[in-house]
Order: sequence, then structure tokens, then C-alpha cells
Amino acid sequence: MPHIPWDRLWTGVNLATMTDPSMGIVRDGAIACSGGRIAWVGRAADLPAEPERLAAEVIRGGGAWLTPGFIDCHTHIVFGGDRTADFRRRLLGESYADIARAGGGIMSTVRATRRASNEELTVRAAARAAELSAWGVTTIEIKSGYGLDPGTELRMLEVAAGLARHVPADISPTLLAAHTIPPEYADRRREYVRLVVEEIVPAALEQDHATAVDAFCEGIAFTPDEACAVLEAGMAAGLHGRLHADQLSDLGGGALAASLGARSADHLEYLSPEGVRAMAAADVCAVLLPGAAHTLGADRRPPVGALRREGVTMALATDANPGSSPITHVGMILNLGCILFGMSPEEALLGFTAAAAKVLCLERDRGTLEPGKRADLALWSVADPADLCYWVGASPLASLVKDGAIVVAGGGNTKWPLRRVKTT
Repeated sequence: MPHIPWDRLWTGVNLATMTDPSMGIVRDGAIACSGGRIAWVGRAADLPAEPERLAAEVIRGGGAWLTPGFIDCHTHIVFGGDRTADFRRRLLGESYADIARAGGGIMSTVRATRRASNEELTVRAAARAAELSAWGVTTIEIKSGYGLDPGTELRMLEVAAGLARHVPADISPTLLAAHTIPPEYADRRREYVRLVVEEIVPAALEQDHATAVDAFCEGIAFTPDEACAVLEAGMAAGLHGRLHADQLSDLGGGALAASLGARSADHLEYLSPEGVRAMAAADVCAVLLPGAAHTLGADRRPPVGALRREGVTMALATDANPGSSPITHVGMILNLGCILFGMSPEEALLGFTAAAAKVLCLERDRGTLEPGKRADLALWSVADPADLCYWVGASPLASLVKDGAIVVAGGGNTKWPLRRVKTT
């Protein structure tokens, strides 16, 4: 029997390769994988031989659209308890900041997370991760930050890393011990920052789960100097820098992220023109989180037009968390990115693929459909990729591929049933 070079080949698909600002569209395309990597991508008419001679399995896509697996580059899905009480209080007129100062907000989740067992945290986080997978997500960044003590922060990172055993996704854990000042350190801020820098960061490095360090630079959380100290400690040790920046006020967070060489500044509703220019000059990515702006009823929007004009890479993420963005529906985030923040469908979809990969320093490995990259693929039952941003309903995912293996096939609402053809 002649050698068949590829494990699996998809034909009869339209490709959004995400390799350029127009999404790198290839109509009537084909894509092959071998050994968990993309082996060939292009027009079906350019295949070097008949499909059945090229792959052990040929899958006919029936004209559906195929994209890279989505990457959710900013989530907080490991936590205990819930924040329904905060939701009610906001509806009655209290602000997010007022609730936080009164002991609600992040601290209410910290108390519940400290009480929860690893098993409880895993079960609930795995359910949230599965909801993301149902929307084509194959890589999930997950932050700690609801422990605020060495033991619980490390437990959160351990639980996050372990979720890869429960869902078909790679996990990128981020240390966010600088999320807020815990009440036991309310009058000893410097001591808590020292604890993070001198104990929690080294312990996380020894544990070897975290890939990035983050801090919440805001009036209700950490000052720019405090956030700087935390990021410098983590980045000096080899972690990538991230920063919750300029969400509720302009503290110069975008410019701070740029001065440190951080990978991203996230939220950015109050980002100044100077901050935009600084981020552009330092190639800092903007991670836009419309779920939080929507949930909190924010009256400011990130300066998307200025970011676009300056050429800042714009990623999009769910920010899935119990307080300010209780959303695991990627389609809703895509829709909000367009309608609330003024992104184009192309920008929104690039924000969940190529741009998100850049945020996580994974752009050489995933986020676009190119030979050599990881074969994480999502096949969508849509007539146009913009439908993923337009309709807010059930996921139109028809098939999900992780490392070249089909992990979800034949979704119940697919309009284009797949035909799988065995050739060996």
C-alpha cells in the first residue's frame, strides 16, 4: 500500500485563515493535519492529488466555514461561590466600586474560594471551560486572584492547570495575586505587596504552572507603583507581564504596561491618547473585555478607533468571572465587541484567534491556519464568518479539532452535516 502522508484532510470548506486583516479568506479550500500539526492549507483545486490518495481520513465539509480554534486570553473561571447578591445591589444603584469597598465584590469570592476544596473548584471550573469549548475555544487563559494568600493562590493555579484533563483545551495559567488588598492587610498594603513579590511569585515559579503575572491597577486595587513592583518581580523571573489597566479611571495603566514591556493591557475604558501611543510604540496588545463593560453598565468605551489608527493589536476575550462578566458565551462577546465597542466582525474574530495568540506568546504555535502550526480547528455551520458576531444564540459549532483529533463532531444545529470518508 502506498504511503499516505496525512492523518486527516478536510475538503469542501471555506477557510478563514486569520493571516491578514481581512481574515485570510480561502474559498473552496482544504486543510490537512499530520502528527497534531497543520500539514497543508490552500485551495482544494491546488491539492497535489486526489483527496483519498493523500490522507487516512477525508472529511467533506459541505461548504461550512473553518477557523483556527478560538483562544480566550482573559478569564477568571476558577472560583468558589457566586455574586448574585452583588448583581442585585448593582441593579438597585450601587456601583461596582461601592460594593467592593463594603466587602462585596472580589472579596466575597475570595472568602468562598478559600473555603472551597480543590475538587469543588475543579468541578465548577470544568463546567465553565466546557461551555467555552462548545464555542470553539481550544486554549484558555485562567487567572488566580481569588485566594490572596500563598496557599490558595497556588491551589487556584493547580486547579487551572489540571483542567486540561477535563476539557479539550490547553490551559495558560496566570498569577493574579495582586487582584485586591485582602482585609487582613487593609492597613498594611506594603506588607501585602512584599508578600506577593517575595513569597507568592517565587512559590508560583517553583510550582511551575503560571506562564504570566498580572495585577489590577485601579483605585480600588493597586497603585501604579505597587502594580509595577509585582510585574517587575514576575517578569524578571521569566513570566509574561499582563495588566488590568484603565478600567474604572485613568491611572496611566496602558503607559505603565508599555514602560514595563508587558504583553498586554486589559480593559482600557479610560485609556488616554498618550497611553494608546505608548502601547503602539512598545507593541503592547490591547485586550478588550466588553462583557465587563456591559455587565457593569459602563458609560465609557475603550478608544477602539485610536487603537486601530495607531496599529495596536486588539484581542477580545470573555473575562468570564463571577462579578463583572458572568459570561461564557463567546458569541455574545463577539457581538458586544462589534455593537458596544465598534469593532468590525473581522477585528472581533481576529481578536479571538491571531491577536489572542499574540497576547499569550503563542503566535508561532497557533491562532492562524498555516502549515506547521497546531491543528486546533473549529468548523462552523454558518454561511458567513460574520454570523458568529451577528447572531446571539446557540453555538453553531459543527466540529472541534484539538491537536488534529476530532473532539466534537456533528453538532445538533449544524446545517452542513459532515461526511467522513475512511481511506485506509
